[in-house]
Amino acid sequence: MEPVIFDRSDGQELRINMIGSWLKRYFGRKVVKLSIDGGFTCPNRDGSKGRGGCLFCSDSGSGDMAAGSGDIFTDLDQQITLLQDKWPEAAYLAYFQSHTSTYAPAESLRGKFRAALSHPKVQGLAVATRPDCINEEVLDLLEALNRETFLWVELGLQSTHPETMRDMNLCYTLADYDEAVRSLCSRGIRVVTHLILGLPGETEEMMLDSVRHVCRPVPVPGTEDGHIFGLKLHMLNVVRNSAFPSEYPGYVPFDSIEEYTGLVIRCLELVPPDITIHRISGDAPRPVLIAPEWSWRKRTILNMIHRRMRELNTWQGKNCGI
Repeated sequence: MEPVIFDRSDGQELRINMIGSWLKRYFGRKVVKLSIDGGFTCPNRDGSKGRGGCLFCSDSGSGDMAAGSGDIFTDLDQQITLLQDKWPEAAYLAYFQSHTSTYAPAESLRGKFRAALSHPKVQGLAVATRPDCINEEVLDLLEALNRETFLWVELGLQSTHPETMRDMNLCYTLADYDEAVRSLCSRGIRVVTHLILGLPGETEEMMLDSVRHVCRPVPVPGTEDGHIFGLKLHMLNVVRNSAFPSEYPGYVPFDSIEEYTGLVIRCLELVPPDITIHRISGDAPRPVLIAPEWSWRKRTILNMIHRRMRELNTWQGKNCGI
């Protein structure tokens, strides 16, 4: 079987369908995501479902790098000003990253999303949310936006295993996720799923099972079955401003970069080649990072994965039919 080559960068073969390359082909130029804090909270922070948030989540709702002055247009403009010398021809996506970015009345969401789209250099939206915060009014809004701009919705699933979801205080279920994916896909909205690798109690086979589940075909009535548009594989980062260190003192998800990169490669081999890969590591700001102490070395991790896939003569999707 011949390897699948998705791109060539700096003379090297890339065997992963990375979203950066996909977006460059789609828009005809480099695309940069700008992280925005839209001022949202979460149902397991405000008491409607729970308190304290997901166990691993920072107090910023995992949006530590997101701009959040309250003026969305200005936050985007300031980020673009900082980046335009480096990428003068780039297009931009406004990425509503922090907390649950559909957890508000539809009219409030409409105002925030349209404020982002009003910037002349913003070509679309990425909206991060929870699987249990996609109601009919939100679906109607997202469907309308999807007709007029580029859009994807990110669902933070993290694991498919009920015991892990309970222990991590996620306060949603796998059924919530499956229903959200069906609802979004039935309206033609791209879905990107988040999984976390290295959660306590999960074996490698459990993590691979989570990958298999989210990559299965999605039944969409009246059309051919599809599947998610993209996948994010996060390494668990234990950070100081979360509840995790007190619940699991001394926990280290991976002993070495080699252990982690080997697992990522085995995950990627299960992912159909037309699913875009949005992340294969995941880092936290060094001042708050506890473990793994090397996870901030993002470029090293990425380069090791790409190099090792070439050495093993493997690629994304090699084992997706098994």
